[in-house]
Parts: sequence; structure tokens; C-alpha cells
Amino acid sequence: MTTQIESSRSSGVLTLTMNGAATKNAIGRDQYETLRAAFVDAGHDPDVRAIVLTGAGGFFSSGGNVRALEESRKLPRSEVARNTDALFAMIMALRDCPKPVIAAVEGGAAGLGLSLALSCDMVVASEGAKFTAAYVKIGLTPDGGATYFLREALPRQLVSELCMLGRPVSAERLFAAGAVNEVVEPGGALNAALALAGACAHGAQMAIGTIKAEIATAGQAALAEHLAYEGRMINHHRFGDEAGEGLAAFLEKRKPDFSKGDS
Repeated sequence: MTTQIESSRSSGVLTLTMNGAATKNAIGRDQYETLRAAFVDAGHDPDVRAIVLTGAGGFFSSGGNVRALEESRKLPRSEVARNTDALFAMIMALRDCPKPVIAAVEGGAAGLGLSLALSCDMVVASEGAKFTAAYVKIGLTPDGGATYFLREALPRQLVSELCMLGRPVSAERLFAAGAVNEVVEPGGALNAALALAGACAHGAQMAIGTIKAEIATAGQAALAEHLAYEGRMINHHRFGDEAGEGLAAFLEKRKPDFSKGDS
């Protein structure tokens, strides 16, 4: 039975759950396309203000199905390339989505599951959860942005250990290194991620979307260019409804109400 992508909504938060107990939520082309569409649709849905991505059965995702990977060696290279293109499109849809995406990791994330978790804007993991870039164990190289996201968050030496040796690294170690936001008791990752998503959902949505874009492009251009980009954005937002409400609330010593957003 293949992994199903289940979705639910509550208070502006969309929860996407990978559910495939037999393979520890392994994902392939069908799941890539389903998740890509979910991220694109959520980005255009004003009722979705934050997203939580998780896995069922006490595990985030084991990544690609190894049996399917072995069978793919019999396929034409053009067909394999289409699978890779679908994976690329899924990751880019998550990163380009203007809504914050928070990973809730129970048990562990391996291979592409690791890539998917670290591609999220924030990561909550349960105590003892293991993150594994296992590709080298089967003679493969990482995909799904694994080396990009790992190197973005971690020192080169730790990334080399993860990818060249394929050793599992604990949530606690990644928390200490700054790649995981919170480590919680086993069984608590989803609730903790929902709490973070809820905080984002009550925040200034237009500002959060721009902040996500600013973080994504930081370091890709010279400082002067990035400063100019930030300047354009703050000068754009300062005249919007969100800033009007936020500034007024601060001066009036009350909590801001960003439920209406910018018009």
C-alpha cells in the first residue's frame, strides 16, 4: 500500500500527514505531485495561514522506497529524470510557498525524508529522533536539496559526517547545532509544531511571507543588494494595513489583530 497524503485544517493551519505504515511513510512521484499541489494551493488560499508537515505511525518519512529505487534502474533515463523533476518541483513549491511550513518529526527522518524536513521553515522533533542521510549506504548521492539544506544550517564537518558516513544524527545534536527548533517528549512533536504554526497563523501574514522570501535569498547577493531589497520591502509594508494595526496596537499597549491582513 502506497503512502497517502492526508490533510486537515484547524484555525488557519493546514496539516499534511504522510501515512504509509508499511514503508515508514516512504514517498515517490505520486506523493511528490500531491505535496507540490498542496503547497501551491495553500500559497493562494487566504484561509491557510501556516502549514504543518508530519508523518503517521511515529515516524516522519523514510524517504524514497528502496525497492522502487532498485526497479528504477530498469527504466529509461528520461523517465527517471521525470521523477527527479517532480521531486524538484515539490521542494521548490514548499520553499516558494509564502506560508510558513513547520515539520513535526517523530521517530526519525531518513534520506529524502531528511531533505523534506530540513526544507521546512522550522523543525520540531521528538527526543531520540534520528536524522539520517542514508544515501551513501546504498551507493547513492543525496537529493531533494539535502546537501543544500544541511550546509545552510550546519558546519561542513557535520554535513560531511552525515552524508559521507550515513550515520544517524540525533535531534538533540541537531538542536544544539541550530538545525532543529525544539526537541519535545516522544509523541509531542505534532502538538508543538501546531503551537508554532498557530503563532504564525495569528501573525502578520503579508509580512511573514516577505520575511520567508528575505531569509531564502539572504547570502545569495551582495550585502548592498540585500539591504536595498529589505529597504524596498519595509517601505512597502509600512503603508499596509498590517503595519497600521501593529503599530497602533504597540502604542495602545494591546495585542494586534492581524486577522484581516493587508487589503
